[in-house]
Amino acid sequence: MTTKLTAKRFRTRRPEFPPVPAEGDAGMFDNADDGFGPGKFPTANPANLSTPTEVAAEEALDKIRQEGLTGRQLRMARKLAQKHGLPATSDFDAVRLLRAAGVDPFQRTSMLDLVAPDGKPIQTEGSRALTQVPAGDGVKLPQTIKPIQVPSTETRAEQNHVADIMKIQKDLARRRRRKSLLLMMRLAFFVMLPTLLTGWYYYMVATPLYATKSEFVIQQAQNPAAAAGGLGGLLQGSPLATSQDSIAVQGYLQSREAMLRLDEEHGFRAHYSDAAIDPIQRLEHDASLEAAYKLYKRNFQISYDPTEGLIKMEVIATSPEKSVEFANALIRYAEGQVDQLTQRLREDQMRGAREGFEDAEAKMLVSQRRVVELQEKFKVLSSEVEVTLITSQIGQLETLLSQDRLSLQQMKSNARPNAARMEPLERRIIALEDEIAALRAKLTEGSAGGESLAQVQSELLVAQADVQTRQLMLAQSIQSMEAARADANRQTRYLSLSVKPIPPDEATYPRAFESTLVAMLIFSGIYLMISMTAAILREQITA
Repeated sequence: MTTKLTAKRFRTRRPEFPPVPAEGDAGMFDNADDGFGPGKFPTANPANLSTPTEVAAEEALDKIRQEGLTGRQLRMARKLAQKHGLPATSDFDAVRLLRAAGVDPFQRTSMLDLVAPDGKPIQTEGSRALTQVPAGDGVKLPQTIKPIQVPSTETRAEQNHVADIMKIQKDLARRRRRKSLLLMMRLAFFVMLPTLLTGWYYYMVATPLYATKSEFVIQQAQNPAAAAGGLGGLLQGSPLATSQDSIAVQGYLQSREAMLRLDEEHGFRAHYSDAAIDPIQRLEHDASLEAAYKLYKRNFQISYDPTEGLIKMEVIATSPEKSVEFANALIRYAEGQVDQLTQRLREDQMRGAREGFEDAEAKMLVSQRRVVELQEKFKVLSSEVEVTLITSQIGQLETLLSQDRLSLQQMKSNARPNAARMEPLERRIIALEDEIAALRAKLTEGSAGGESLAQVQSELLVAQADVQTRQLMLAQSIQSMEAARADANRQTRYLSLSVKPIPPDEATYPRAFESTLVAMLIFSGIYLMISMTAAILREQITA
């Protein structure tokens, strides 16, 4: 674009000079014979005809146009023609005039090179200025310095715009390189360096540890009574039946009590305080209980699977033998805990059955004493027997009374009854009636100041029914106590070992590659979170 504007500017400013005929061309048409006599052809118009010089110049310009010269070459030719004072009408005409003058239009030369030592000018075709052409190596005079031409406003604005764009691009590239360098430095300092330190620790410093794995399950003994009970038998043998015991055992194995017991019996703290262990994993000799408990929870992994009812245990130690020893000790502690839980349950059941039996026995004795007191009070051994005797006496007297009445009626049926025989019979009937009335009164009304036989019988029956009830309750308590004794003698919960602890032959920990990779991911995540937080805060502050 700059080239076109410059060329256009030079073309508009350059004055148009008419072509200057060369020497010998002035009389060419005046003295030539045209074949029509000495006079001029009347219809010819010399102003509209082209001279041979013009025709040759046009042909030369066409050839120059076909050469495919660049804009830079044409500008150089135009500038060189201006220096030589050649009246070029266009860039191609400048090339033609320079070639006609014997000057290479595309060679960078100074004015000193164009001055000949003898000072003879070269006459060019159609030119009105003489140019000194160098004829050899002579003294070269200094060239006249041409004043600097200031470019136009458009050219300067375009150049300034291009320079600004280049400056911005260089500044962006410099900032990008600086930011990339700072990013690499931050990554190296916050991610790569900690990762290298972590890898060096796991590969070179960390003490090899051996892990022993074992699995066991807490089972419940089959109870025939519960199995025949319907809904209770559905849970027999399932993990739900022993889930509480399994959770209780897991909690005990992960407690401080188990750690202290393991330390007293097998030297837990002394083992992990050995000087051969690296400082990060080693337990100090004067470490507190909390520090030892943290190490215990880290090296003794105990988990419970509720779907299968399994308790999985992983024990980590510095030697395979010690890890197996710790694992067996914990399994033994778990068995003792299971026995302790069931033993307390059995003792509670036995204690309840014994207390129920003693209470039923005491109440039965009280009810029996009540019956005896009533018998002594009413002078009656059995109310039923007394009622039966009185009833039988009344029946016998009723029979005698009926016979005497029949006999008396038979005597009265005679025309002249015997009075001596009737009087005793009548007195006997009256005596029988009085006795029967007395016996009936004894059953219902009772004697003077005493209770009737009906009241005595009712109190005795209530006391005897209470005795029978207490006897049944005593029998049930005896049965319950016997069942509780049988359950106490039988173990209802027991620990079944499914995977025995076996010592490993290779170190299980540390897993150097996995741990180093996890550390790198952790450091990368921390750096990413900090970077995002800082970017968000920076944006909020600048907003």
